[in-house]
Amino acid sequence: MLAHVRTVALILAGISLVFFVACSSSGPKAQTVPSTPVEPTTAPVTEPSMSEEVISERPTQPMVSEQPMVEELPEDLVILNARGYLDDVFFETDRYELENQARDHLAANAKWLRQYADVKILVEGHCDERNTREYNLALGERRANAVRDYLVFLGIDPNRVQTISYGEERPFSLGRDEAAWNLNRRAHFVITAR
Repeated sequence: MLAHVRTVALILAGISLVFFVACSSSGPKAQTVPSTPVEPTTAPVTEPSMSEEVISERPTQPMVSEQPMVEELPEDLVILNARGYLDDVFFETDRYELENQARDHLAANAKWLRQYADVKILVEGHCDERNTREYNLALGERRANAVRDYLVFLGIDPNRVQTISYGEERPFSLGRDEAAWNLNRRAHFVITAR
């Protein structure tokens, strides 16, 4: 009987060890931000510093969008998007922090959005093809959220800005070199309503 108990204990310990090793070596994982209620405050909003993470308090659950492609929007919105009123912003490899040039483009985008207060937009987070699909979806979501949060900081109503992550699924450039990857690491703007 004692030998049977020891055998069962050894088997359970072995299974636990295998499970622990498998879970700890499964590659890079996207960190999630716990969802916590945010109390409204009257304190002045300060601009996030370059080193701060600009992540919204929404849970990180990246999904491929069910939003329509630009070509599926009504014709007037397709034409409006084709005019290029809103500049894309670009990111460094594996980063979602906004560089100075990105902030300048977002300031220009916010100025245009304040001028046309009826316009609603979708911010698409994109990545290059490197890394896993899951990693890129999470990174694309963080990029889109960083852009959205900065636009809100600049005075744009958050109800006018939706976000989605496409990860590597909808590349701008089909090349497989640094020039193409630079173009694919972006937040892209789609006007969805006016």
